[in-house]
Amino acid sequence: MKTLNNQSLLYDEDCPMCTLYTAAFIKTRMLDANGRKPFVSITDAKANYIDMDRAKNEIVLVDTENKTVSYGIDGLLKVLGFSFPIIEKFGNWKPMNYLLKKLYKFISYNRRVIIPSKENTYTKTQCIPDFNHFYRILHIIFVTVFTAIVLFYYSKNISLIPNGNWTRELVLATGQIGFQFLFIQKMKVEKQLNYIGNLVTISLMGSLLLFPILLLQNLVSPIVTLVWFGLAVSLMIAEHYRRTTILELPKYLTATWILYRTIALVIILKF
Repeated sequence: MKTLNNQSLLYDEDCPMCTLYTAAFIKTRMLDANGRKPFVSITDAKANYIDMDRAKNEIVLVDTENKTVSYGIDGLLKVLGFSFPIIEKFGNWKPMNYLLKKLYKFISYNRRVIIPSKENTYTKTQCIPDFNHFYRILHIIFVTVFTAIVLFYYSKNISLIPNGNWTRELVLATGQIGFQFLFIQKMKVEKQLNYIGNLVTISLMGSLLLFPILLLQNLVSPIVTLVWFGLAVSLMIAEHYRRTTILELPKYLTATWILYRTIALVIILKF
């Protein structure tokens, strides 16, 4: 890899996803050893030429020699493009650049529900993205539909479950949100959407765990399909409990999550 020197990414150190991919740039030597700095390390001098509000939503690439900055997807394309010029050229093609910027915003505004982290109460300067209702609701809708599609195809391979249809799985997926909402309705709207964002992300994780069996459905037995499904549900329960702990939400939300799944399963088996 070619190393892009005298450039430094300012990243959200409380975001595991941001920490991971910026570390990858250093490890692969796309950036030098000083190629990333936590957002909290921004000095007053840097703050003079960095848009601090924008920096909370888009990662910043600082040219430490020329004192210039690139934000979000433009900064990432600059890093990648130094080693792979074709990526930068393709990424800067107007239609693709438009789509990449929308995708970047979708991920950035939802990064704290994709991979949650505890609130940092020790640092005043924090890189917390603005709450964007549009991208949070879009995340909820997209993941809910994707989950319903995966469960529809997966349920066909479990003989114990009566054949259903895509509508049933969509109703079950949205019903989970409605059921859990009964127990969070007194919370502030942003906190409700944060929890629901995490809730559907857990469903997404479960769907991705089921995906390998879907791809190998002709090679695995029905019992393996059923056992794998049970394993995925168990991991989802553990993840739900972990996330509610991180978010400092009531522990009974995990119990109500299990209750809904149990009620749904009974209804499916009986009707």
